[in-house]
Amino acid sequence: MHTQPIDLRSDTVTRPTAAMRAAMAAAEVGDDQYGEDPSTNRLQARVADMLGKEAAVWLPSGTMANQVALRTLTRPGDEVVTSSESHAAWHEVGGAAANAGVQIHEIGQAGVFTAEELRTATKPRNFAIFPMTTLVQVENTHNRAGGVVVPQPEVLRICAVARELGLATFLDGARLWNASAASGLALDVLAEPFDLVAVAFSKGLGAPGGSLLAGSKELIAAADRHKRRLGGAMRQNGIFSAAALYALDHHMARLPEDHANARALAERLSAAVPVQLDLATVQTNIVVFHLPDAMPLDAPTLSARAREQGVLVNAFGPRTIRAVTHLDVTRAQCEHAADVLAALLAY
Repeated sequence: MHTQPIDLRSDTVTRPTAAMRAAMAAAEVGDDQYGEDPSTNRLQARVADMLGKEAAVWLPSGTMANQVALRTLTRPGDEVVTSSESHAAWHEVGGAAANAGVQIHEIGQAGVFTAEELRTATKPRNFAIFPMTTLVQVENTHNRAGGVVVPQPEVLRICAVARELGLATFLDGARLWNASAASGLALDVLAEPFDLVAVAFSKGLGAPGGSLLAGSKELIAAADRHKRRLGGAMRQNGIFSAAALYALDHHMARLPEDHANARALAERLSAAVPVQLDLATVQTNIVVFHLPDAMPLDAPTLSARAREQGVLVNAFGPRTIRAVTHLDVTRAQCEHAADVLAALLAY
């Protein structure tokens, strides 16, 4: 009998449930380019309210949402401060430079930076050879740091310093749902200090696509124009929006299950083999661990051999592996995946 692999490469690999497919099939649709798709209009209004913002605009992907945010809040030649190994710097195919014409300045470590580090990184505006630092971007949760939640007290200090220095603020909250579930803080509390906020529906919520930007009416009007310039405006978009609306109703409450499964995988793996895995970073649904130099396998080889045994993980670097839990994997599957990885590393 053919057995489906245990796919821990990302929470983006989820497939719509039967009930989500039914909601998509029954979606009320119109032409979203004309603002006439009722399902998309409902989704935008609902999520704007959840995030405590005036307005919102749907976009096809998280990368496009981030790129539109950069186009909206910066000008070519500006500098954007982000966390070290941010999605903006590492996983958007150089889009910050190609689309917005900005350069990225990475600061901090382990997915977090401080308000004082932001103050130090911000270029003086009276020195003509420097680019102008105009935007600070926070990624919450932070992907490459292992899904860590950025502490909200530090977020408030960062945004206060940004206002003092005249910087705009953007929250890459693709997995903000997970940050809320892990921290116990409401979405609007996490989003409140930022000018623009992005969230994604295609990760932990399990929808087949779609992200959203929320902010003031003025900023969202500007973002909508950039969305159109980048080809992000669609037609009967309600099919995607219906999936997102279904996910908000039925998949948000189960996110702690993904977090618990990630923790179980991490604890089982770290107890079995001496990988470098800081359990304190396993706060949500992402497990990132490193292979010591003494281990004979590197990350690509481990990933390839795990695939042969039905476990899919991502090599995130020469000796770094990432595994992500989601609604399509069970606790038992996560524990089995940990056992497979541990057995491969034991040789």
